[in-house]
Amino acid sequence: MDLPTRLSAQLRGEEGHTRQKGARLVVDLAYTAHSDGFIEVDNAHVSGVSVITGGHGLRRFLSDLSGDTEGKVVIPTTLNSAGCDKERMKEMDIAWPNFLEQQFEIIQAYEQLGIETTLSCTPYDRGVESPSGIASWAESNAVCFSNSWTSLITNRESGLSALATALTGYAPRWGLHLEENRIPNIIVEVTCELNSLSDWSILGDWIGKQVLPNWKLPWGPMPLIHGLPSHASFASKKALTSAAANYGTPMLWAQGHSADPPLSLNDDGTWAAPEGGWQGELTFGKKELMMRYEELAPKGQVDLIVIGCPQASAEEIRRTASAVRSYAEMGQKIPNERLWVFTSQTNFDLAKGDGSLDILEDAGAVILRDTCPEVTPYNREHYNHLLTNSLKAEHYLTSGLNRLPTSVMNIQDCVAHAFDASLSAGPTPVLETKSQPQHESAKTLKSGLNSLTGAGLESQTDFIVTGKAMVSDVPITYLGYVNRDSGVIEETGHPLDGRAIEDTILIYPKGSGSTVAPFVLMGLVYTGKGPKAIINRDVCPLTLPACSLLDVPYGHGFDQDPCMEINDGDLIEMNRKDGIITVKILERNSN
Repeated sequence: MDLPTRLSAQLRGEEGHTRQKGARLVVDLAYTAHSDGFIEVDNAHVSGVSVITGGHGLRRFLSDLSGDTEGKVVIPTTLNSAGCDKERMKEMDIAWPNFLEQQFEIIQAYEQLGIETTLSCTPYDRGVESPSGIASWAESNAVCFSNSWTSLITNRESGLSALATALTGYAPRWGLHLEENRIPNIIVEVTCELNSLSDWSILGDWIGKQVLPNWKLPWGPMPLIHGLPSHASFASKKALTSAAANYGTPMLWAQGHSADPPLSLNDDGTWAAPEGGWQGELTFGKKELMMRYEELAPKGQVDLIVIGCPQASAEEIRRTASAVRSYAEMGQKIPNERLWVFTSQTNFDLAKGDGSLDILEDAGAVILRDTCPEVTPYNREHYNHLLTNSLKAEHYLTSGLNRLPTSVMNIQDCVAHAFDASLSAGPTPVLETKSQPQHESAKTLKSGLNSLTGAGLESQTDFIVTGKAMVSDVPITYLGYVNRDSGVIEETGHPLDGRAIEDTILIYPKGSGSTVAPFVLMGLVYTGKGPKAIINRDVCPLTLPACSLLDVPYGHGFDQDPCMEINDGDLIEMNRKDGIITVKILERNSN
Protein backbone atom coordinates (compact mmCIF):
# COMPACT_ATOMS: atom_id res chain seq x y z
CA MET A 1 0.00 0.00 0.00
CA ASP A 2 1.40 3.40 -1.00
CA LEU A 3 1.51 5.92 1.83
CA PRO A 4 1.11 9.68 1.27
CA THR A 5 4.48 11.41 1.50
CA ARG A 6 3.70 13.26 4.73
CA LEU A 7 2.14 10.22 6.43
CA SER A 8 5.24 8.22 5.54
CA ALA A 9 7.44 10.91 7.10
CA GLN A 10 5.27 10.92 10.22
CA LEU A 11 5.56 7.13 10.44
CA ARG A 12 9.37 7.48 10.42
CA GLY A 13 9.17 9.91 13.35
CA GLU A 14 10.20 13.00 11.40
CA GLU A 15 7.41 15.05 13.02
CA GLY A 16 7.90 13.78 16.57
CA HIS A 17 6.89 10.69 18.49
CA THR A 18 3.27 11.80 19.10
CA ARG A 19 2.47 12.07 15.40
CA GLN A 20 4.46 8.88 14.85
CA LYS A 21 2.08 7.08 17.22
CA GLY A 22 -0.86 8.55 15.36
CA ALA A 23 0.59 7.51 12.00
CA ARG A 24 1.22 3.97 13.24
CA LEU A 25 -2.40 3.63 14.32
CA VAL A 26 -3.73 5.07 11.04
CA VAL A 27 -1.61 2.60 9.07
CA ASP A 28 -2.62 -0.32 11.30
CA LEU A 29 -6.27 0.53 10.74
CA ALA A 30 -5.72 0.79 6.98
CA TYR A 31 -4.09 -2.64 6.68
CA THR A 32 -6.60 -4.27 8.99
CA ALA A 33 -9.53 -2.86 7.03
CA HIS A 34 -7.94 -3.80 3.68
CA SER A 35 -8.22 -0.15 2.76
CA ASP A 36 -7.37 0.84 -0.79
CA GLY A 37 -5.47 3.88 0.44
CA PHE A 38 -5.78 6.99 2.57
CA ILE A 39 -8.00 10.03 2.53
CA GLU A 40 -7.27 13.57 3.66
CA VAL A 41 -9.68 14.62 6.39
CA ASP A 42 -11.19 18.08 6.83
CA ASN A 43 -11.90 18.02 10.58
CA ALA A 44 -11.99 15.71 13.59
CA HIS A 45 -14.01 15.38 16.78
CA VAL A 46 -12.35 13.57 19.68
CA SER A 47 -14.22 11.73 22.45
CA GLY A 48 -12.95 10.55 25.79
CA VAL A 49 -13.01 13.59 28.08
CA SER A 50 -14.93 12.84 31.26
CA VAL A 51 -13.07 11.30 34.16
CA ILE A 52 -15.71 8.56 34.44
CA THR A 53 -15.55 7.54 30.75
CA GLY A 54 -11.85 7.67 29.94
CA GLY A 55 -10.71 6.94 33.47
CA HIS A 56 -7.16 5.96 34.32
CA GLY A 57 -6.44 4.74 30.79
CA LEU A 58 -7.19 8.15 29.27
CA ARG A 59 -5.19 10.11 31.85
CA ARG A 60 -2.21 7.79 31.58
CA PHE A 61 -2.25 7.88 27.78
CA LEU A 62 -2.50 11.67 27.58
CA SER A 63 0.32 12.06 30.10
CA ASP A 64 2.49 9.87 27.86
CA LEU A 65 1.96 12.38 25.03
CA SER A 66 2.56 15.52 27.07
CA GLY A 67 6.33 15.63 26.67
CA ASP A 68 6.27 16.15 22.89
CA THR A 69 6.04 19.87 22.12
CA GLU A 70 5.65 19.13 18.39
CA GLY A 71 2.67 16.84 18.99
CA LYS A 72 -0.12 19.12 17.78
CA VAL A 73 -3.17 18.32 15.66
CA VAL A 74 -2.87 19.33 12.01
CA ILE A 75 -6.60 19.76 11.18
CA PRO A 76 -9.41 21.62 13.01
CA THR A 77 -10.39 19.37 15.92
CA THR A 78 -13.16 19.74 18.48
CA LEU A 79 -13.59 18.00 21.82
CA ASN A 80 -16.47 16.06 23.34
CA SER A 81 -18.30 16.97 26.54
CA ALA A 82 -16.62 16.80 29.94
CA GLY A 83 -17.94 15.37 33.20
CA CYS A 84 -18.89 18.64 34.89
CA ASP A 85 -19.60 22.33 34.55
CA LYS A 86 -16.76 23.96 36.46
CA GLU A 87 -19.01 26.92 37.29
CA ARG A 88 -21.72 24.70 38.81
CA MET A 89 -19.77 22.27 40.99
CA LYS A 90 -21.81 23.16 44.08
CA GLU A 91 -25.10 22.47 42.30
CA MET A 92 -23.78 19.21 40.77
CA ASP A 93 -22.68 17.97 44.21
CA ILE A 94 -20.05 15.63 42.76
CA ALA A 95 -18.70 13.29 45.44
CA TRP A 96 -15.86 11.83 43.33
CA PRO A 97 -12.50 12.56 45.04
CA ASN A 98 -10.41 15.15 43.14
CA PHE A 99 -12.84 15.07 40.23
CA LEU A 100 -12.37 18.67 39.13
CA GLU A 101 -8.58 18.43 39.30
CA GLN A 102 -8.59 15.25 37.23
CA GLN A 103 -11.00 16.82 34.74
CA PHE A 104 -8.77 19.88 34.33
CA GLU A 105 -5.79 17.58 33.82
CA ILE A 106 -7.54 15.87 30.90
CA ILE A 107 -8.79 19.07 29.28
CA GLN A 108 -5.42 20.77 29.62
CA ALA A 109 -3.71 17.80 27.98
CA TYR A 110 -6.04 18.06 24.99
CA GLU A 111 -5.41 21.82 24.81
CA GLN A 112 -1.68 21.12 24.64
CA LEU A 113 -2.36 18.97 21.59
CA GLY A 114 -3.97 21.97 19.89
CA ILE A 115 -7.55 20.72 20.19
CA GLU A 116 -10.35 23.28 20.51
CA THR A 117 -11.95 22.48 23.86
CA THR A 118 -15.54 23.00 22.74
CA LEU A 119 -16.71 20.39 25.28
CA SER A 120 -19.76 19.55 23.21
CA CYS A 121 -21.15 16.20 22.07
CA THR A 122 -23.06 17.94 19.26
CA PRO A 123 -20.41 19.32 16.88
CA TYR A 124 -23.06 19.35 14.14
CA ASP A 125 -25.07 21.92 16.13
CA ARG A 126 -23.18 25.14 15.34
CA GLY A 127 -19.91 23.32 16.01
CA VAL A 128 -18.29 23.14 12.57
CA GLU A 129 -18.31 25.81 9.88
CA SER A 130 -19.64 23.56 7.12
CA PRO A 131 -21.38 20.17 7.62
CA SER A 132 -19.80 18.68 4.50
CA GLY A 133 -16.63 16.97 3.35
CA ILE A 134 -14.75 14.19 5.14
CA ALA A 135 -14.58 14.08 8.92
CA SER A 136 -13.21 11.75 11.56
CA TRP A 137 -15.72 11.89 14.40
CA ALA A 138 -15.70 9.84 17.58
CA GLU A 139 -19.11 10.59 19.06
CA SER A 140 -21.72 8.06 18.02
CA ASN A 141 -24.70 10.42 18.00
CA ALA A 142 -22.77 12.97 15.91
CA VAL A 143 -21.70 10.31 13.42
CA CYS A 144 -25.28 9.14 12.88
CA PHE A 145 -26.72 12.66 12.69
CA SER A 146 -24.23 13.95 10.15
CA ASN A 147 -24.18 10.89 7.89
CA SER A 148 -27.99 10.88 7.90
CA TRP A 149 -28.97 14.54 7.60
CA THR A 150 -25.96 16.34 6.07
CA SER A 151 -23.39 15.77 3.34
CA LEU A 152 -20.57 15.27 5.84
CA ILE A 153 -19.12 11.75 5.71
CA THR A 154 -17.47 10.01 8.65
CA ASN A 155 -16.84 6.53 9.84
CA ARG A 156 -17.80 5.65 13.40
CA GLU A 157 -14.38 6.29 14.90
CA SER A 158 -13.06 5.53 18.34
CA GLY A 159 -11.67 8.35 20.45
CA LEU A 160 -8.18 7.07 19.66
CA SER A 161 -8.59 6.70 15.90
CA ALA A 162 -10.11 10.19 15.64
CA LEU A 163 -7.17 11.56 17.62
CA ALA A 164 -4.71 9.73 15.34
CA THR A 165 -6.35 11.31 12.30
CA ALA A 166 -6.33 14.74 13.97
CA LEU A 167 -2.58 14.40 14.55
CA THR A 168 -1.77 13.21 11.04
CA GLY A 169 -4.52 14.63 8.82
CA TYR A 170 -5.16 11.20 7.28
CA ALA A 171 -7.60 8.33 7.72
CA PRO A 172 -7.83 4.95 5.99
CA ARG A 173 -10.23 5.08 3.06
CA TRP A 174 -12.73 2.39 3.97
CA GLY A 175 -16.16 1.71 5.48
CA LEU A 176 -18.61 4.57 5.09
CA HIS A 177 -16.15 6.53 2.96
CA LEU A 178 -17.13 4.12 0.15
CA GLU A 179 -20.50 4.55 -1.54
CA GLU A 180 -20.99 0.79 -1.86
CA ASN A 181 -21.09 0.49 1.95
CA ARG A 182 -23.64 3.29 2.48
CA ILE A 183 -26.65 1.07 1.77
CA PRO A 184 -29.66 0.44 4.05
CA ASN A 185 -29.96 -3.08 5.44
CA ILE A 186 -33.18 -2.84 7.53
CA ILE A 187 -36.55 -1.47 6.48
CA VAL A 188 -38.87 0.10 9.06
CA GLU A 189 -42.50 1.09 8.59
CA VAL A 190 -43.81 3.65 11.09
CA THR A 191 -47.60 3.50 11.41
CA CYS A 192 -48.20 5.90 14.30
CA GLU A 193 -47.89 9.61 14.94
CA LEU A 194 -44.68 10.91 16.51
CA ASN A 195 -45.65 14.02 18.43
CA SER A 196 -42.90 14.61 20.99
CA LEU A 197 -39.11 14.47 20.88
CA SER A 198 -39.23 11.43 23.15
CA ASP A 199 -41.43 9.64 20.57
CA TRP A 200 -38.65 10.05 18.00
CA SER A 201 -36.08 8.95 20.57
CA ILE A 202 -38.01 5.80 21.46
CA LEU A 203 -38.26 4.88 17.77
CA GLY A 204 -34.50 5.13 17.27
CA ASP A 205 -33.72 3.00 20.30
CA TRP A 206 -36.48 0.48 19.49
CA ILE A 207 -35.00 -0.23 16.06
CA GLY A 208 -31.65 -1.13 17.59
CA LYS A 209 -33.30 -3.42 20.14
CA GLN A 210 -34.77 -5.55 17.34
CA VAL A 211 -31.40 -6.46 15.84
CA LEU A 212 -30.59 -10.18 16.05
CA PRO A 213 -27.12 -11.76 16.17
CA ASN A 214 -27.52 -13.59 12.86
CA TRP A 215 -28.28 -10.43 10.86
CA LYS A 216 -25.39 -9.49 8.58
CA LEU A 217 -24.65 -5.88 9.42
CA PRO A 218 -20.94 -5.30 8.70
CA TRP A 219 -21.24 -1.52 9.21
CA GLY A 220 -23.97 -1.67 11.83
CA PRO A 221 -27.76 -1.37 11.55
CA MET A 222 -28.64 1.11 8.78
CA PRO A 223 -32.43 1.43 8.58
CA LEU A 224 -34.59 2.89 5.84
CA ILE A 225 -37.62 4.41 7.57
CA HIS A 226 -41.03 5.00 5.97
CA GLY A 227 -44.04 6.75 7.46
CA LEU A 228 -42.49 9.55 9.49
CA PRO A 229 -44.46 12.78 9.99
CA SER A 230 -44.24 15.28 7.15
CA HIS A 231 -42.39 17.76 9.37
CA ALA A 232 -39.21 16.83 11.21
CA SER A 233 -37.50 19.57 13.21
CA PHE A 234 -33.78 19.71 13.91
CA ALA A 235 -34.40 18.42 17.45
CA SER A 236 -36.63 15.58 16.17
CA LYS A 237 -33.92 14.40 13.79
CA LYS A 238 -31.36 14.66 16.57
CA ALA A 239 -33.54 12.61 18.93
CA LEU A 240 -33.99 9.86 16.33
CA THR A 241 -30.37 9.46 15.26
CA SER A 242 -28.84 9.82 18.73
CA ALA A 243 -31.01 6.99 20.07
CA ALA A 244 -30.43 4.84 16.98
CA ALA A 245 -26.70 5.21 17.62
CA ASN A 246 -27.15 3.35 20.95
CA TYR A 247 -26.85 0.11 18.99
CA GLY A 248 -24.16 1.10 16.52
CA THR A 249 -26.26 2.73 13.78
CA PRO A 250 -23.85 4.98 11.82
CA MET A 251 -26.50 6.39 9.48
CA LEU A 252 -30.13 6.02 8.44
CA TRP A 253 -32.52 7.11 5.72
CA ALA A 254 -35.88 8.73 6.43
CA GLN A 255 -38.22 8.97 3.48
CA GLY A 256 -39.09 12.59 2.82
CA HIS A 257 -36.43 13.98 5.14
CA SER A 258 -33.02 12.66 4.10
CA ALA A 259 -31.27 12.00 0.81
CA ASP A 260 -32.68 9.10 -1.20
CA PRO A 261 -31.07 5.73 -0.45
CA PRO A 262 -28.84 4.22 -3.18
CA LEU A 263 -31.52 1.69 -4.19
CA SER A 264 -33.54 1.10 -7.32
CA LEU A 265 -37.29 1.68 -7.46
CA ASN A 266 -39.94 -0.98 -7.92
CA ASP A 267 -42.73 -0.48 -10.45
CA ASP A 268 -45.04 0.76 -7.69
CA GLY A 269 -42.55 3.45 -6.65
CA THR A 270 -41.32 1.72 -3.50
CA TRP A 271 -37.64 1.12 -2.87
CA ALA A 272 -36.33 -2.26 -3.98
CA ALA A 273 -34.50 -4.39 -1.41
CA PRO A 274 -30.68 -4.26 -1.49
CA GLU A 275 -28.67 -7.14 -2.85
CA GLY A 276 -29.10 -10.03 -0.41
CA GLY A 277 -32.44 -8.71 0.82
CA TRP A 278 -33.42 -6.87 3.98
CA GLN A 279 -31.82 -8.21 7.15
CA GLY A 280 -34.91 -7.11 9.05
CA GLU A 281 -38.39 -5.86 8.15
CA LEU A 282 -39.89 -4.01 11.10
CA THR A 283 -43.16 -2.24 11.87
CA PHE A 284 -43.34 0.38 14.62
CA GLY A 285 -46.86 1.40 15.59
CA LYS A 286 -48.85 2.85 18.45
CA LYS A 287 -48.72 -0.46 20.31
CA GLU A 288 -44.91 -0.52 20.27
CA LEU A 289 -44.69 3.15 21.26
CA MET A 290 -47.13 2.86 24.17
CA MET A 291 -45.51 -0.37 25.36
CA ARG A 292 -42.15 1.36 25.62
CA TYR A 293 -43.64 4.33 27.47
CA GLU A 294 -45.26 1.92 29.92
CA GLU A 295 -41.97 0.09 30.44
CA LEU A 296 -40.07 3.36 30.90
CA ALA A 297 -42.57 5.18 33.14
CA PRO A 298 -41.42 6.13 36.67
CA LYS A 299 -42.05 3.39 39.23
CA GLY A 300 -40.92 4.96 42.48
CA GLN A 301 -39.69 8.33 43.70
CA VAL A 302 -37.83 10.42 41.07
CA ASP A 303 -34.81 12.22 42.52
CA LEU A 304 -33.68 14.29 39.56
CA ILE A 305 -34.89 15.26 36.07
CA VAL A 306 -32.26 15.66 33.34
CA ILE A 307 -32.85 17.16 29.88
CA GLY A 308 -30.24 17.42 27.14
CA CYS A 309 -28.68 14.14 26.04
CA PRO A 310 -27.11 14.80 23.61
CA GLN A 311 -26.66 18.38 24.77
CA ALA A 312 -29.87 20.35 24.30
CA SER A 313 -30.32 22.32 21.10
CA ALA A 314 -31.86 25.80 21.13
CA GLU A 315 -35.19 24.18 20.23
CA GLU A 316 -35.04 21.76 23.17
CA ILE A 317 -34.16 24.54 25.58
CA ARG A 318 -37.09 26.61 24.31
CA ARG A 319 -39.47 23.65 24.56
CA THR A 320 -38.35 23.07 28.15
CA ALA A 321 -38.63 26.78 28.99
CA SER A 322 -42.13 26.89 27.50
CA ALA A 323 -43.21 23.98 29.70
CA VAL A 324 -41.61 25.60 32.75
CA ARG A 325 -43.25 28.97 32.08
CA SER A 326 -46.76 27.56 32.43
CA TYR A 327 -45.95 26.69 36.07
CA ALA A 328 -43.81 29.75 36.78
CA GLU A 329 -46.58 32.12 35.70
CA MET A 330 -48.68 30.59 38.47
CA GLY A 331 -45.99 31.45 40.99
CA GLN A 332 -44.58 27.92 41.33
CA LYS A 333 -40.88 27.11 41.68
CA ILE A 334 -38.93 23.90 41.14
CA PRO A 335 -37.97 22.56 44.58
CA ASN A 336 -34.41 21.50 45.43
CA GLU A 337 -33.04 22.26 41.93
CA ARG A 338 -34.68 19.06 40.67
CA LEU A 339 -34.34 19.98 36.98
CA TRP A 340 -30.94 19.98 35.23
CA VAL A 341 -30.69 21.10 31.61
CA PHE A 342 -27.43 20.22 29.84
CA THR A 343 -26.28 22.19 26.80
CA SER A 344 -23.27 23.52 24.92
CA GLN A 345 -21.71 26.92 25.50
CA THR A 346 -23.03 28.09 22.12
CA ASN A 347 -26.63 27.16 22.87
CA PHE A 348 -26.29 28.49 26.43
CA ASP A 349 -25.46 31.88 24.93
CA LEU A 350 -28.43 31.66 22.54
CA ALA A 351 -30.77 30.78 25.41
CA LYS A 352 -29.41 33.69 27.39
CA GLY A 353 -30.11 36.00 24.47
CA ASP A 354 -33.69 34.87 23.78
CA GLY A 355 -34.79 34.83 27.42
CA SER A 356 -35.14 31.04 27.80
CA LEU A 357 -32.29 30.91 30.30
CA ASP A 358 -33.94 33.46 32.60
CA ILE A 359 -37.25 31.55 32.54
CA LEU A 360 -35.53 28.32 33.52
CA GLU A 361 -33.18 29.71 36.17
CA ASP A 362 -35.80 31.99 37.74
CA ALA A 363 -38.00 28.91 38.17
CA GLY A 364 -35.23 26.97 39.95
CA ALA A 365 -33.72 24.89 37.12
CA VAL A 366 -29.94 24.39 36.87
CA ILE A 367 -28.40 25.00 33.42
CA LEU A 368 -25.16 23.10 32.89
CA ARG A 369 -22.59 23.77 30.17
CA ASP A 370 -19.76 21.65 28.80
CA THR A 371 -21.13 18.36 30.16
CA CYS A 372 -23.79 15.74 29.43
CA PRO A 373 -26.07 13.55 31.60
CA GLU A 374 -24.37 10.29 30.70
CA VAL A 375 -20.81 11.36 31.64
CA THR A 376 -21.65 13.00 34.98
CA PRO A 377 -20.88 11.20 38.27
CA TYR A 378 -24.06 11.55 40.34
CA ASN A 379 -23.89 11.70 44.12
CA ARG A 380 -25.68 8.50 45.11
CA GLU A 381 -26.52 9.86 48.54
CA HIS A 382 -29.02 12.13 46.80
CA TYR A 383 -29.70 10.78 43.30
CA ASN A 384 -30.78 7.18 42.76
CA HIS A 385 -33.60 7.47 40.24
CA LEU A 386 -33.47 9.81 37.23
CA LEU A 387 -36.15 10.92 34.77
CA THR A 388 -35.29 12.07 31.24
CA ASN A 389 -36.81 12.51 27.79
CA SER A 390 -33.88 10.81 26.03
CA LEU A 391 -33.36 7.13 25.25
CA LYS A 392 -29.68 7.88 24.72
CA ALA A 393 -29.51 9.06 28.32
CA GLU A 394 -31.52 6.05 29.53
CA HIS A 395 -29.30 3.64 27.60
CA TYR A 396 -26.04 4.88 29.11
CA LEU A 397 -27.24 5.93 32.56
CA THR A 398 -28.49 2.39 33.20
CA SER A 399 -25.25 0.86 31.86
CA GLY A 400 -21.96 0.40 33.66
CA LEU A 401 -21.22 4.14 33.65
CA ASN A 402 -23.64 4.99 36.45
CA ARG A 403 -26.02 2.03 36.80
CA LEU A 404 -28.83 4.39 37.74
CA PRO A 405 -32.50 3.45 37.39
CA THR A 406 -33.72 5.88 34.72
CA SER A 407 -37.26 6.55 33.52
CA VAL A 408 -38.40 8.28 30.35
CA MET A 409 -41.27 10.70 29.62
CA ASN A 410 -41.79 13.60 27.25
CA ILE A 411 -40.50 17.07 28.15
CA GLN A 412 -43.86 18.30 29.45
CA ASP A 413 -44.20 15.35 31.82
CA CYS A 414 -40.56 15.65 32.88
CA VAL A 415 -41.14 19.29 33.80
CA ALA A 416 -44.34 18.37 35.68
CA HIS A 417 -42.32 15.92 37.80
CA ALA A 418 -39.67 18.58 38.39
CA PHE A 419 -42.24 20.92 39.93
CA ASP A 420 -44.21 18.26 41.80
CA ALA A 421 -42.18 15.49 43.44
CA SER A 422 -45.38 13.80 44.61
CA LEU A 423 -46.20 12.74 41.03
CA SER A 424 -43.86 9.81 41.62
CA ALA A 425 -43.95 8.00 44.92
CA GLY A 426 -42.60 4.89 46.55
CA PRO A 427 -39.18 3.36 47.12
CA THR A 428 -36.33 3.81 44.65
CA PRO A 429 -36.82 1.27 41.86
CA VAL A 430 -34.33 -1.54 41.40
CA LEU A 431 -32.43 -1.44 38.13
CA GLU A 432 -34.04 -4.21 36.13
CA THR A 433 -32.22 -6.52 33.82
CA LYS A 434 -32.79 -5.48 30.24
CA SER A 435 -34.07 -7.99 27.73
CA GLN A 436 -31.42 -7.97 25.03
CA PRO A 437 -31.93 -10.17 21.97
CA GLN A 438 -28.41 -9.09 20.97
CA HIS A 439 -27.07 -11.25 23.81
CA GLU A 440 -28.40 -14.49 22.34
CA SER A 441 -25.54 -16.86 21.61
CA ALA A 442 -25.44 -19.27 18.67
CA LYS A 443 -22.27 -21.08 19.76
CA THR A 444 -22.09 -24.86 19.66
CA LEU A 445 -19.42 -27.01 21.25
CA LYS A 446 -16.65 -28.05 18.84
CA SER A 447 -14.53 -31.20 19.04
CA GLY A 448 -11.23 -32.17 17.49
CA LEU A 449 -8.09 -30.05 17.27
CA ASN A 450 -8.06 -27.30 14.69
CA SER A 451 -6.00 -24.35 13.49
CA LEU A 452 -7.03 -20.99 12.06
CA THR A 453 -5.09 -18.51 9.95
CA GLY A 454 -5.53 -14.76 10.01
CA ALA A 455 -3.71 -11.44 9.96
CA GLY A 456 -2.00 -9.27 12.54
CA LEU A 457 -1.22 -5.59 12.93
CA GLU A 458 1.32 -3.99 10.63
CA SER A 459 3.06 -2.28 13.57
CA GLN A 460 3.52 -5.42 15.68
CA THR A 461 6.46 -7.79 15.57
CA ASP A 462 6.33 -11.59 15.75
CA PHE A 463 5.09 -13.20 18.96
CA ILE A 464 3.85 -16.46 20.47
CA VAL A 465 1.15 -16.34 23.14
CA THR A 466 -0.35 -19.37 24.86
CA GLY A 467 -3.32 -19.30 27.17
CA LYS A 468 -6.94 -20.05 27.90
CA ALA A 469 -9.42 -18.74 25.38
CA MET A 470 -12.32 -16.65 26.65
CA VAL A 471 -14.80 -16.77 23.79
CA SER A 472 -18.11 -15.14 22.90
CA ASP A 473 -20.01 -14.77 19.64
CA VAL A 474 -21.68 -11.69 21.16
CA PRO A 475 -19.94 -8.29 20.89
CA ILE A 476 -18.38 -6.60 23.92
CA THR A 477 -18.34 -2.93 24.83
CA TYR A 478 -15.68 -2.05 27.38
CA LEU A 479 -17.57 1.07 28.44
CA GLY A 480 -20.63 -0.42 30.08
CA TYR A 481 -20.10 -4.18 30.02
CA VAL A 482 -16.61 -4.36 31.58
CA ASN A 483 -15.77 -3.15 35.08
CA ARG A 484 -12.97 -0.61 34.59
CA ASP A 485 -11.25 -1.63 37.84
CA SER A 486 -11.57 -5.42 37.96
CA GLY A 487 -11.94 -6.32 34.27
CA VAL A 488 -15.00 -8.42 35.08
CA ILE A 489 -17.79 -8.43 32.50
CA GLU A 490 -20.93 -7.14 34.21
CA GLU A 491 -23.77 -7.41 31.74
CA THR A 492 -26.68 -9.65 32.68
CA GLY A 493 -27.54 -12.03 29.88
CA HIS A 494 -24.19 -11.74 28.12
CA PRO A 495 -22.53 -15.17 27.64
CA LEU A 496 -19.45 -13.98 29.56
CA ASP A 497 -21.27 -12.21 32.41
CA GLY A 498 -19.38 -12.43 35.71
CA ARG A 499 -16.08 -13.46 34.10
CA ALA A 500 -12.75 -11.60 34.33
CA ILE A 501 -10.87 -10.93 31.08
CA GLU A 502 -7.52 -10.77 32.90
CA ASP A 503 -4.75 -13.01 31.51
CA THR A 504 -7.00 -14.57 28.84
CA ILE A 505 -6.83 -14.69 25.08
CA LEU A 506 -10.07 -12.81 24.57
CA ILE A 507 -12.07 -13.71 21.46
CA TYR A 508 -15.24 -11.89 20.35
CA PRO A 509 -16.74 -10.56 17.09
CA LYS A 510 -16.06 -6.86 17.64
CA GLY A 511 -16.53 -4.04 20.09
CA SER A 512 -19.85 -2.25 20.29
CA GLY A 513 -21.22 0.77 22.06
CA SER A 514 -19.31 3.86 23.11
CA THR A 515 -16.44 5.31 21.08
CA VAL A 516 -14.37 5.83 24.25
CA ALA A 517 -14.27 2.11 24.96
CA PRO A 518 -10.57 1.84 23.95
CA PHE A 519 -9.57 4.01 26.90
CA VAL A 520 -11.20 1.55 29.31
CA LEU A 521 -9.31 -1.32 27.67
CA MET A 522 -6.08 0.68 27.88
CA GLY A 523 -6.66 1.35 31.58
CA LEU A 524 -7.10 -2.38 32.22
CA VAL A 525 -3.91 -3.15 30.31
CA TYR A 526 -1.99 -0.48 32.25
CA THR A 527 -3.11 -1.99 35.58
CA GLY A 528 -2.55 -5.64 34.60
CA LYS A 529 -6.27 -6.47 34.49
CA GLY A 530 -6.50 -6.78 30.72
CA PRO A 531 -6.24 -9.79 28.39
CA LYS A 532 -2.87 -11.10 27.24
CA ALA A 533 -4.09 -11.08 23.61
CA ILE A 534 -7.24 -10.25 21.62
CA ILE A 535 -8.80 -11.87 18.57
CA ASN A 536 -11.66 -10.23 16.67
CA ARG A 537 -13.76 -11.76 13.92
CA ASP A 538 -14.65 -8.40 12.35
CA VAL A 539 -12.62 -5.27 11.79
CA CYS A 540 -12.98 -3.44 15.09
CA PRO A 541 -12.05 0.26 15.29
CA LEU A 542 -13.05 0.19 18.97
CA THR A 543 -10.56 -2.52 19.98
CA LEU A 544 -7.69 -2.27 17.52
CA PRO A 545 -6.47 1.21 18.59
CA ALA A 546 -5.71 0.16 22.16
CA CYS A 547 -3.92 -2.97 20.94
CA SER A 548 -1.90 -0.95 18.43
CA LEU A 549 -0.80 1.75 20.88
CA LEU A 550 -0.07 -0.59 23.82
CA ASP A 551 1.23 -3.51 21.73
CA VAL A 552 -1.34 -6.05 22.90
CA PRO A 553 -1.05 -9.07 20.56
CA TYR A 554 -3.94 -8.81 18.10
CA GLY A 555 -5.43 -11.01 15.37
CA HIS A 556 -8.26 -10.57 12.88
CA GLY A 557 -9.44 -11.62 9.42
CA PHE A 558 -9.35 -15.38 9.98
CA ASP A 559 -10.18 -18.03 7.41
CA GLN A 560 -12.70 -19.50 9.86
CA ASP A 561 -14.88 -17.74 12.42
CA PRO A 562 -12.81 -17.86 15.63
CA CYS A 563 -15.89 -17.07 17.71
CA MET A 564 -17.51 -20.31 16.56
CA GLU A 565 -14.54 -22.62 15.96
CA ILE A 566 -12.86 -22.07 19.33
CA ASN A 567 -14.62 -23.20 22.50
CA ASP A 568 -14.67 -21.00 25.55
CA GLY A 569 -11.94 -22.41 27.80
CA ASP A 570 -9.85 -24.06 25.07
CA LEU A 571 -6.08 -23.94 25.54
CA ILE A 572 -4.73 -22.21 22.44
CA GLU A 573 -1.50 -20.92 20.96
CA MET A 574 -1.52 -17.64 19.02
CA ASN A 575 1.55 -17.27 16.80
CA ARG A 576 2.47 -14.25 14.64
CA LYS A 577 5.13 -14.75 12.01
CA ASP A 578 5.72 -12.40 9.07
CA GLY A 579 2.37 -10.74 9.56
CA ILE A 580 0.41 -14.02 9.56
CA ILE A 581 -1.44 -15.10 12.70
CA THR A 582 -1.88 -18.82 13.30
CA VAL A 583 -4.11 -20.00 16.14
CA LYS A 584 -3.70 -23.63 17.17
CA ILE A 585 -6.08 -25.36 19.51
CA LEU A 586 -3.85 -27.36 21.86
CA GLU A 587 -6.50 -28.73 24.19
CA ARG A 588 -10.27 -28.68 23.90
CA ASN A 589 -12.60 -27.68 26.70
CA SER A 590 -15.53 -30.06 26.36
CA ASN A 591 -17.73 -28.44 29.02
